[in-house]
Amino acid sequence: MELLFAVLGGVIVGAVAHAVLPWRSTRGSLLGPAVGGIVAAVLWEALTWAGWAYDATWIWVVALAGAAVVALVTEWLLGRRRTAADTAYYERVKAQGA
Repeated sequence: MELLFAVLGGVIVGAVAHAVLPWRSTRGSLLGPAVGGIVAAVLWEALTWAGWAYDATWIWVVALAGAAVVALVTEWLLGRRRTAADTAYYERVKAQGA
């Protein structure tokens, strides 16, 4: 049951990452929630296999903070990369048309 809550928390954190970062129009709206949920699930399982207790505070902090960091970095990098690629493509098309 706790894994479900951890994944839900990761999805929410990923949605917040999508909402607060720029370049929202350059990436899918489900990218952040998907990345956040997957990372939270993987971290939660890895930490439980490492022997961390389900009801401990630190397992929640690490799982949700890790999901937030990975979602923010993913959204930031993909947004910048897409903007740069679109600009380069526009310049290439403009140069060919002139």
